[in-house]
Amino acid sequence: MKKFQSILITGASSGVGEALAEGLAGESVFLAISGRDKVRLNHVAEKCRSLGASVEARVIDVTDQAAMKTWIEQIDQAQTLDLVIANAGVSPGTSGESVTDAKMRRMLEINVTGVLNTIDPIIPKMAERKTGSLGLVSSVAGFRGLPSAPGYGASKAWVRSYGEGLRGSLYADGICVSVICPGFIRSRITDQNNFPMPFFMDAPKAAKIIINGLKKNKARIAFPLPVYALVWLMSSLPVWLTDTIFRKLPTKE
Repeated sequence: MKKFQSILITGASSGVGEALAEGLAGESVFLAISGRDKVRLNHVAEKCRSLGASVEARVIDVTDQAAMKTWIEQIDQAQTLDLVIANAGVSPGTSGESVTDAKMRRMLEINVTGVLNTIDPIIPKMAERKTGSLGLVSSVAGFRGLPSAPGYGASKAWVRSYGEGLRGSLYADGICVSVICPGFIRSRITDQNNFPMPFFMDAPKAAKIIINGLKKNKARIAFPLPVYALVWLMSSLPVWLTDTIFRKLPTKE
């Protein structure tokens, strides 16, 4: 089982990212964490330091390719990263609220381009060392296009497909890639939802599942199991059969 000592996590100022940072913190552990809210991010950093970790917190926009490349390369040069988790992500609007073109494009920039900007700078470094792990946060919503959130699901489908392909292409370089597909987890995203969320899970519990999966180098870390099984089944059935069911889902976007 892998042991991670030098870790970078984006979107660590709240939700799953915050719980991952705290779950991975400990003596002799270095954490580089980023987020959009300085106050929340510093709070997470202090909590991780109280757990024994050395922490660098950076307010940075994951869509800024140049800034992300500079930051990640500087961190790696000083600390030799062995785990990078591309966690930053958003879902536009609240339940029932219309999504503008600008919001949709911004979401795609964060959820898709932000992932690329997080992992692209570190891949050559890990390949040169022939070791390292990447965690790409997708969602169970990425298994089948959902009328309730077509844009969000599409962005997460891209992350899932790219990560699973990347796992194979980077195998010879000694890089482990895990795609993380959670269901409904307590976060700033799910705080916007005003519809029932089956098997709703708190972030610390989700983080434990994710960390355990990363340590075991699991290709796909999908949970909760009942939700994963349902979306897997629905994605395998003919579209004409599932259309009626999905049309009845509550509107998010």
